[in-house]
Amino acid sequence: MCVALVVGNMIGSGVFMLPASLAPYGWNAVVGWVLTIGGALCLAFVFARLAKAFPQGGGPYIYTQEAFGPAAGFMVAWSYWISVWVGNAAIAAGTVSYLSVFYPEIATQTGLHCAITLVMIWGLTIMNCFGARLAGGMQVITTALKLLPLMGVILLAAVVLGKTGGSTVLPFHASDLTPVGITAAATLTLWALLGMESATVPAGKVVDPERTIPRATLVGTAFAGIIYLIVCSAVVLLTPADLLKSSNAPFADFVGLHGGGDARLVLAGFAAISGFGALNGWMLLQGEIPYAMAKGGVFPAFLAKTSKRGAPVRAHLISSVFLTILVTMNYAKSMVELFTFMALLATAISLFAYLFCALAAVRLQMVGRMPPSRSLIVVALVATVYSFWTLYGAGAASLWSLLLLVLGLPIHWLIKRVAVVSTSE
Repeated sequence: MCVALVVGNMIGSGVFMLPASLAPYGWNAVVGWVLTIGGALCLAFVFARLAKAFPQGGGPYIYTQEAFGPAAGFMVAWSYWISVWVGNAAIAAGTVSYLSVFYPEIATQTGLHCAITLVMIWGLTIMNCFGARLAGGMQVITTALKLLPLMGVILLAAVVLGKTGGSTVLPFHASDLTPVGITAAATLTLWALLGMESATVPAGKVVDPERTIPRATLVGTAFAGIIYLIVCSAVVLLTPADLLKSSNAPFADFVGLHGGGDARLVLAGFAAISGFGALNGWMLLQGEIPYAMAKGGVFPAFLAKTSKRGAPVRAHLISSVFLTILVTMNYAKSMVELFTFMALLATAISLFAYLFCALAAVRLQMVGRMPPSRSLIVVALVATVYSFWTLYGAGAASLWSLLLLVLGLPIHWLIKRVAVVSTSE
């Protein structure tokens, strides 16, 4: 279930929507994927070691708090929590976008995709309120289903290459590769690999977490990265850029172009299932994060209450309320616009958490809280540089994410103030 949570949270609407965003970059996108996978594996290695040393639930929040104290822990947890429910808006938008292949009015009637998105969000919220095991079982099923269309795309790409001898592939010119294009593509592709830390968050509900979580994190990240590199590169390099740029369902259009209309509908159906499965996994995390924070005294104590089934119902409801407000505020945007904006914003916010976790791995070794490891220090430093580079590539989204981080400061101060008053009384 942990591997399914990692892979399922990565392989969602991101892989099925990204070719439309990556179309202008051509071969720069392929190089961007390679760099992103390398950076993600470095971060996954850091998370695996941190999870082994600190197996309790909470993930990035716990690691940062152990290394830099409560204030830093709060800011990372705050940023990570925001990134999750902002990202859920992007995942939901991508899922509904593929449903428009079957019901075109979803893309043409203003606000209809918003209504469908909210129904999906609250349906999964209710399911997660019944407990992590039910959500985990759903994740295993949807992860298995979502891999089928990706394997189908790989097979179709192989058939096309066999028939055409490579003549349909976008020509490679070294002069087309630019630092700006590679950086922009790498920033976009990181969105698809967000979730490598998923298994670390509900650690308190995992059997043998010291062994299970590190292995699931590394295996899940490597598997998803390889699938992404092959599948997305095939779609970008074998489909005319003009078709991809304007596509609400780029994978379905790729299959329709090379395999026929019926195959396009089948792919669209599986893509919608994939997005639904990813949203299910991320909905689990958007409740577990504030729950773990509340247990640690960082968020209000009422969020630490659980149901008889052990589910943090209050945390789930609060998170879904914020998600509902966000989706409703952007109801007039097209599905592609909503997806692109939310994906970049969620990526930039997540990078702050990843950056602090990489630095935490170095700090905890320096103070003797983790066993010394030269390989971990080297990998953590590489992950730090990668995080800074990708934040730079996010551009304006990084500024918006910084603003959202700053908004957390008065909330942290208020919570501490209330705690002090309660103690004195």
